[in-house]
Amino acid sequence: MPALRPGARVAIVAPASAGITAADDAAEWLQARGFVPLVMPASRARLDPPYDYLAGNDADRLADLHAAFADPDVGAVWCLQGGFGSWRLLDHVDYALLRRHAKPFIGYSDITALHLAIQRHAGFVTFHGPMLAQDLLAGKREPTESALLAMVGGQMGPGSWITPPLDAQATELVPGVASGRLIGGNLALIAALTGTRNAIDTRDAILFIEDVNEAVPRVDRLLGQLAAAGKFDGVKGVLVGNFTRVTARMDDDQAQGLVYPLILDQFRARNVPILAGWPSGHGDPNLTLPLGALVTLDTARGALRLDQPVVV
Repeated sequence: MPALRPGARVAIVAPASAGITAADDAAEWLQARGFVPLVMPASRARLDPPYDYLAGNDADRLADLHAAFADPDVGAVWCLQGGFGSWRLLDHVDYALLRRHAKPFIGYSDITALHLAIQRHAGFVTFHGPMLAQDLLAGKREPTESALLAMVGGQMGPGSWITPPLDAQATELVPGVASGRLIGGNLALIAALTGTRNAIDTRDAILFIEDVNEAVPRVDRLLGQLAAAGKFDGVKGVLVGNFTRVTARMDDDQAQGLVYPLILDQFRARNVPILAGWPSGHGDPNLTLPLGALVTLDTARGALRLDQPVVV
């Protein structure tokens, strides 16, 4: 997959919720960094109630996604924000087209639905990383921006370590080293797609999970659902990202720790390494992860090693 080069065209897409004015602000942000923005039409749209959570109808959002990938002058497809609704596109995506025109696809949260489906049906690396409106316009701190641009720009290759900043170091729940495909994203979306043709494939994988606005009992239920579906059976290691807004009674750093016993309940007997508190997802900073890539998880080092090229 080609790296994103300086001066390249970047398509701004909204496969889920509406951004409207944020799309033009995102275009200015990209221009300031030397890219040529291409604002896709649905990223400036919003439907009427009850579908006002969607940025344009399904056909328009799908057309934007296809056009962005098919355009040979587009160097990356970057999601404006998450929200709700990406799952509505999955059964209509032309995965063969995406595979023929593979390029960096960037987003997280609700965009997890597209990450999982692309892994299943197109088979190229995608990037669980900061979105234009939700993260970069919101001013999330470094290395949110620089880590993403380094990865999709080709400055990180096999043997490179993805390491959190010192003030966002992860917590070793179960020590160990494991290698496998990095797969996952938003826990609620992973659970929602279980039982569908787009369900997560966790065989021989390093599983990454994160979420926002999910209280402890709901996290427990989501984990239990995936365990009952056999989705933890082939996992080689677990990377636990940000769990934010778990409870209003504590700040995010404290509340996140409430999730760890639930994860240990599911994985302790499986004897796989677990690294928690990893700064990817809805927290700040938001480190980019290459989904579908071969990686090594080293809990003692508190880092991930890239074991393959993700762009060239």
